[in-house]
Amino acid sequence: VKELRKKHLRLPVIMFSYLTQRGVVTTMDALAAGASDYVAKPANVSSASAGRARVRDELIPKIKALCGLKESLTASASFSRASLVRPQPLLASAGASSSRRVDILAIGVSTGGPNALAELIAGIPADFPIPIVIVQHMPPVFTRLLADRLNVASALTVREGVVGEELKRGVAWLAPGDYHMVLEKTAGGARIALNQQPPENSCRPAVDPLFRSVVQIYGAATLGVILTGMGQDGLKGCEKIAEAGGQILAQDEASSVVWGMPGLVARAGLAEKVLPLNQIAGEITRRVWIGRERLSVQKWHIGIHGHLGR
Repeated sequence: VKELRKKHLRLPVIMFSYLTQRGVVTTMDALAAGASDYVAKPANVSSASAGRARVRDELIPKIKALCGLKESLTASASFSRASLVRPQPLLASAGASSSRRVDILAIGVSTGGPNALAELIAGIPADFPIPIVIVQHMPPVFTRLLADRLNVASALTVREGVVGEELKRGVAWLAPGDYHMVLEKTAGGARIALNQQPPENSCRPAVDPLFRSVVQIYGAATLGVILTGMGQDGLKGCEKIAEAGGQILAQDEASSVVWGMPGLVARAGLAEKVLPLNQIAGEITRRVWIGRERLSVQKWHIGIHGHLGR
């Protein structure tokens, strides 16, 4: 992968690995080196034909998405065209939008997500004043390793979601593989809940259940971000954020590995801004500090010998 990326920056590369600890680490290393996506070799299948069917069902859609073989909107989307019209209450002026307070950041991402998250989370400062919740489409073990890697590379604390954990400012929770992560209201804010209800948009974890639960607690104080990914997970969740008066950002096509999820949100008119990946962290940070006093992290004082110290 490293050698391919030296000459072919945009060449689609799909890794193929067993869901073992060694395979997970190798796959994550390959993604960090520039691989586009991966497909896990099936385990515990009833027959060779069942195994081939599972690989085919996962691999062919990813090949099509990564190679730009786009399905038509009418064939691939299960929503009506009426749902592509942005709800009227959100058609506010830019000034009104920029003055809304944000109390939680919710992120949805899929294909190309590990590298996108690594860049985004690294750009968020240590004094970030609100909690972050994330759904990345990945199986078990992968999500734990991704959370650990993001934690090492970030000024924030990044954890895999745990049942009952209270949300805290400056901490990011990543939905664990094979579980929907949702929020429950508490007296002091919100806490994490996990469930294994049926997949949504063929995904578990899925973005839509998380976004719905966030809106139920935080309403208009929600900032949703949709990053690179194939499919339409997150679209209905963004509609809920929009209906509540929250804010939505989407990654642009040029910087996305696959412009499926963010593309649908953008074309639906739900995103207030469509930005390249390298500008999203700055835009998030600007928005969350609106209505808050940001204290300088550097406080200067005069030392006993007249030196300037920190």
